[in-house]
Amino acid sequence: MGQITENIEKVRAELAEEAGRCGRDPDDILLLAVTKLHSPEEINEAIDAGITDIGENKVQELVSKYDAVRPGVRWHLIGHLQTNKVRYIIDKVCMVHSVDSLHLAREIDKRAGAAGRTMDILVQVNAAGEESKSGVSPAEAEALLESIAEECPNLRVRGLMHIAPYADDPEDVRVYFREVKRLFDEIKKSGRFGSCFDTLSMGMTHDHGVAVEEGSTLVRIGTAIFGQRNYSKGN
Repeated sequence: MGQITENIEKVRAELAEEAGRCGRDPDDILLLAVTKLHSPEEINEAIDAGITDIGENKVQELVSKYDAVRPGVRWHLIGHLQTNKVRYIIDKVCMVHSVDSLHLAREIDKRAGAAGRTMDILVQVNAAGEESKSGVSPAEAEALLESIAEECPNLRVRGLMHIAPYADDPEDVRVYFREVKRLFDEIKKSGRFGSCFDTLSMGMTHDHGVAVEEGSTLVRIGTAIFGQRNYSKGN
């Protein structure tokens, strides 16, 4: 068994334990493997170990790996997306996690319509108000979702995404996960977006335990699966 396969088994065991602590079914939490700066060979090993969904941060890197990665896996764009790069990934990804403006949503909608498809999206919420991160404030999220629903017929609003500030102790960021979960529940309860509003993308390698306890349905795990990234291979 390769190291990546072992790591995936360990992460799945951790998710099962975390879900059990709060009475959740671990099958309700999607493990998304974050593949930034990792090779197609490493990604294919992860797919062989049962990974069904992978996430890339940058359009250029996603496109460069796309044909070398085994077909059938679902690609997600999880990093900041510029409008002028939407056309490169519109036929490749199943979901864009990082929609943070109506301007971007309109461009994705236009490109999806031209490609004859409906694109699943998440609205990125920046609960901590960090200037270094994209995303709308919790107070702005519902208005953006409403505008997207009204103006973008080729988009399907699936939920919210959040990146918590890094903290040595993940307990220090629980408050942000809890706030985004509360917002997610309020919007879902309104029924405005129907049963497809079902995805709360929160939690990474260092804080996924708290995120799961607070209701995440999708965790984005890179380092715990593939090991530390070699940043000399890219930027």
